[in-house]
Amino acid sequence: MGRDKFWAIVVTLIAPSIWGSSYIIFTQTLPIDHPLLVAALRALPAGIILMLLGPGLPPRDKLIALMTLGVLNIGLFFGLLFFAASRLPGGLAATLSATQPLIVAFLAWPLLGKAPQPIQIGAGVAGLIGVGLLILDPTAQLDALGMLAALAGAGAMAVGTVLISRWGKLGSPMGVAAWQLTFGGILLLPLALVVEGMAPVPTALNWVGLSYLVLVGTAFAYWIFIRGIGKLGPDAAFLGFFSPLTATLLGAIFLGEWFNGWQWLGIALILAATFVGVAVGRGKSAAPQDLPRGVGGTTSTPHERHNL
Repeated sequence: MGRDKFWAIVVTLIAPSIWGSSYIIFTQTLPIDHPLLVAALRALPAGIILMLLGPGLPPRDKLIALMTLGVLNIGLFFGLLFFAASRLPGGLAATLSATQPLIVAFLAWPLLGKAPQPIQIGAGVAGLIGVGLLILDPTAQLDALGMLAALAGAGAMAVGTVLISRWGKLGSPMGVAAWQLTFGGILLLPLALVVEGMAPVPTALNWVGLSYLVLVGTAFAYWIFIRGIGKLGPDAAFLGFFSPLTATLLGAIFLGEWFNGWQWLGIALILAATFVGVAVGRGKSAAPQDLPRGVGGTTSTPHERHNL
């Protein structure tokens, strides 16, 4: 592994690490009975803030592509995963969403002409098992609708991640992050208001939590991750395994939820899968691209620790 790729991995890991910290923010400071509204208020303000920082409105000739990515990577992904999180106890939604690197590996075959490497498939399976060992509650009751939503959310984000590499240059990292978040938030907000209605009047604690989620957990983290996709290609999806890992570590530190032997094994599998999946990956796709385009991440639940 070259020095440039090593540092690209290190910097990109900041994003899923931040997403992991969002578990505590979500469960301790925000209305968990309004998951779609929280998802909308996470995405739309972050997108507007980033647009005001420089890129402005999206270019007209890229609108269709950017709207498609915004719907897949933000609107559908955020909405489906928050919905799943509200229905699935334990770490089940996190485990199902961790199928995303495997979906990416197989989608890249027909869409990018890149056959998945057996070692990467093995890394994806190992990482999925690791996430399960880390956070899955063996007593969790299955909810079919929640499980389908979690898998559909992972699939939507996987499609968006691969399309990022297929479509080529769409704008600067900040611009593409801003436009996707804005389009996704515009999709989510009316849906949330129709389905869930307005949340209670926000408290000072709600404002603090939402500010962190918008500014740090979304605007900054997605910008970092988009830059990483531009350098690492769709294999950056493997870094998403760090979200449940970080969230579980924070739970141990702040909530006293220390690990058992199976969880330590899960941590080892996640670390190994992340390293192998990215280090031996395809890197940037064959499609010309000078700047990154795309997003990654998952949501959180009051019962589980994965990225929000």
